[in-house]
Amino acid sequence: MHHGGSAVSQETSSVFDLVSHLGRFAFNTRLHNSGSDGCSSFLSNSLYYEPLGGSKKLNLRASLSLGGRGASGIRSVLNDFNRAIKFHCERIPIGFASVRIGSGDSNGLREDGCVVSEDDGLTLNGVEAETPKKVLILMSDTGGGHRASAEAIKAAFHEEFGDEYQVFITDLWTDHTPWPFNQLPRSYNFLVKHGTLWKMTYYASAPRVVHQSNFAATSTFIAREVAKGLMKYQPDIIISVHPLMQHVPLRVLRSKGLLKKIVFTTVVTDLSTCHPTWFHKLVTRCYCPSAEVAKRALKAGLQPAQIKVYGLPVRPSFVKPVRSKFELRRELGMDENLPAVLLMGGGEGMGPIEATARALGGALYDENHGEPIGQLLVICGRNKKLSSKLLSIDWKIPVQVKGFVTKMEECMGACDCIITKAGPGTIAEAMIRGLPIILNDFIAGQEVGNVPYVVENGCGKFSKSPKEIANIVAEWFGPKADELKVMSLNALKLARPDAVFKIVHDLHELVRQRSFVPHYSCTT
Repeated sequence: MHHGGSAVSQETSSVFDLVSHLGRFAFNTRLHNSGSDGCSSFLSNSLYYEPLGGSKKLNLRASLSLGGRGASGIRSVLNDFNRAIKFHCERIPIGFASVRIGSGDSNGLREDGCVVSEDDGLTLNGVEAETPKKVLILMSDTGGGHRASAEAIKAAFHEEFGDEYQVFITDLWTDHTPWPFNQLPRSYNFLVKHGTLWKMTYYASAPRVVHQSNFAATSTFIAREVAKGLMKYQPDIIISVHPLMQHVPLRVLRSKGLLKKIVFTTVVTDLSTCHPTWFHKLVTRCYCPSAEVAKRALKAGLQPAQIKVYGLPVRPSFVKPVRSKFELRRELGMDENLPAVLLMGGGEGMGPIEATARALGGALYDENHGEPIGQLLVICGRNKKLSSKLLSIDWKIPVQVKGFVTKMEECMGACDCIITKAGPGTIAEAMIRGLPIILNDFIAGQEVGNVPYVVENGCGKFSKSPKEIANIVAEWFGPKADELKVMSLNALKLARPDAVFKIVHDLHELVRQRSFVPHYSCTT
């Protein structure tokens, strides 16, 4: 009893010491006009945005000012903070052989109480057995891109290695953290709908001193549940496809010396601009979709050997050859000969879809000849209200309205260009299909850089005006048909259709090279 009391007093002392130090600091913001590369440092961090088509650069610099003790005061605060966090983390019963798993769990959990041990042989009750290696993909439903990348990796493992791997996908925050942390996806959806709030959240959490402290503090509340969540799947490989899935799991694994026994990798799913929380120095590998993201990883402190630039993982079905446009159009109920534009609003059918569709309906109809010069395929996702509204309109041009679509590669294969927001997954898929892209919106922060990525590489254009978008398409289907062809070729040059296969083969090689990996045995 006395020992437990001393532990409580140690914890309380660390926390109170930390709070007393934090009271001496204040954040000041100063507006500068000088240029910056936007790279976060420990004590000074720049938030940088260059408007499209403009030359002015807004550089918001946040610096940590001291209340009298200088740099030594900062070190003192962080030391006290880390001691408090370390105290909590070391109390976690995380050893893969130390926690019994209940038989009621599923999703790859052994029902006979098997746990990971540190024996050198693959044994099951004393009998050698070949068991599939287990891959755990950590994601969160904050936007559709993270789950899409996770599903693409899972499908690629199955196609390339069959039963050699068991792949599980889990939303770590929703499924394995207590309230209120399990409300993260809902919070994200709310913030994104209120753009200013999301922008504040994104940029305010970018400085390393902010997000590392936040993760350290958060781990004191969720590390135990995260540990149980990881052990539920007994993974040989952990793959994070979300920026908030590195820091806490790695802290948990490091606390019990499992980093050399489990391959932990990050697959960045942002094409250009990305949040600094994507990068952690302890990962085995960081897979980057572009050279720009790789540069950011290097600035964050990762070593070149940790970084691979393979592209964004997309569904393996996009790699396979598709049928001809004419055949796909016939199957989708479209006109076989008219050029077609694909209009998308994501899984939820968000954005100015109706206004853009109406503008296209007018721009793609030749009043002089009384006939259409193009056709429209609209993907409404789960937005049934939008779908019903569009179906009720008397169109002058051929229009096909679809709900939630699973075979997007066929829809893209039937069209000649695409209108969408600047989501990285859709951009990557469109490039594989050689579709020129018109971007009509972007999410502040992670999608800002996708616009110049598309426009400056000659793969498409950007406009938020439905009327202007419709005029661009009309020109592509008429006097500027050559521009459409050039952009299609540029898109194909940037495409990386084999990215997901390169990623899973590299992961396979990492596991093969490990001289020691976790092995599974039953405790009695």
